[in-house]
Amino acid sequence: MKKLAAAALLALTLRAGAQTTVAKDPDIASMVKEVNPDSLKSYITRLVDFGTRSTVSSVTDPKKGIGAARNWVLATFQRFASASGGRMTAYLDTTTYAADGQRVASPINLGNAVAVLKGTDTGDHRIFVISGHLDSRRTNVMDGNGDAPGANDDGSGSAAVIECARIMSRHTFGATLIFVTVSGEEQGLLGSTYMAKKAKTRQWNIEGVLNNDIIGSNNSSETNIIDNTHVRVFSEGLPFYDLDKQAKMIRQLGLENDGKARQLARYFKEVGERYVDNMQVVLIYRNDRFLRGGDHSPYVENGYAAVRVTEMNENFTRQHQDVRVENGIQYGDLPEYIDYEYLRKNTALNLSTLANLAKAPGLPQSPRVLTRDLTNVTHLTWSAPLEGKPIGYYILVRETTSPVWQRKIWTTLTDVTLPLSKDNFFFGIQSVSSGGNESLPVVPLPGR
Repeated sequence: MKKLAAAALLALTLRAGAQTTVAKDPDIASMVKEVNPDSLKSYITRLVDFGTRSTVSSVTDPKKGIGAARNWVLATFQRFASASGGRMTAYLDTTTYAADGQRVASPINLGNAVAVLKGTDTGDHRIFVISGHLDSRRTNVMDGNGDAPGANDDGSGSAAVIECARIMSRHTFGATLIFVTVSGEEQGLLGSTYMAKKAKTRQWNIEGVLNNDIIGSNNSSETNIIDNTHVRVFSEGLPFYDLDKQAKMIRQLGLENDGKARQLARYFKEVGERYVDNMQVVLIYRNDRFLRGGDHSPYVENGYAAVRVTEMNENFTRQHQDVRVENGIQYGDLPEYIDYEYLRKNTALNLSTLANLAKAPGLPQSPRVLTRDLTNVTHLTWSAPLEGKPIGYYILVRETTSPVWQRKIWTTLTDVTLPLSKDNFFFGIQSVSSGGNESLPVVPLPGR
């Protein structure tokens, strides 16, 4: 009787067109307020002071080059770890990268600075990653000696990673968080490829990767658009990993727009905009900018959900350019062109998304659309997640033409019939914690 009453109430809610309103988690709202533009500025200033952070620069010079820069990030992570109650550890993850005849002329010591904030739930093996690339470059990508300030590309992304580590190290989460500044992005995504392959080999349970690359400037010299209220998130729709095995099902169900990365992008938009005022996340439905790549791609290629966060209007006079004045135009990626309030908001988008994911239960298991009979209703079933203790679930609904989820419907059931046609709508299911934190959505597949 209780199950029937709940189902009837759900049907009435749907017919009334009501939309679930999700309240802010006060703990996450408090963390968002801690994001400090002065802290972000101090990180970028320090990174620029290393002169160059080229991957092919010195790893032994104590003051200049990629080695000095990654040692400083490591020391900064270790300082945060000392106040984490033993939950955070930090290390340099290094490997020897052989000359490739393209962007690495001789073998180099490739290193990523990593901080791991261990989850408090011993039964929760999920990992969420936030990444930025530490290395910078000159016009000649093989030049490891001349100055390459890299304030925005990607001092801004690295600063966001460091600031999230500072704040989140003082809080607890059920799942594990990894903060990483990778090397080798400009030489061909070397550091992220190394980490993604290691994660796959060691079977890390990574549920989401937020890659931040060029997130600190608000204007374009070509368009003269100045805008610090929008940021782009790039996501791949089709799964690169095992696409040949999944292609028939994707085509049959029309799920070309529902890969794991795209679900993460939608989640980033919904949760980020919930916590950060005067900010709109613009979803770009391609893996990266036109014919370009970033450090999220190696994760996508290894089967993980990963997206790229990038400012709305890139300025190419400050990207991959030697510092100089030419025809009255200042070239070079200098710190005076960073909008630290804009960077604060973009960092807060990342923090709120990471925190909500790490505080949420795991993914609902075995989600199914039952297809025993031809009907104009949709019968959904699923099982409880493997991690966490949900108090209920959200059923997500959107029209097939909508890029984002349009409705969230609350239920405590795991077997629900909706008065909506599966021909006309897509559905997703999220687990919800007692604090209101939602898991990533899972899309139900056909079942009988």
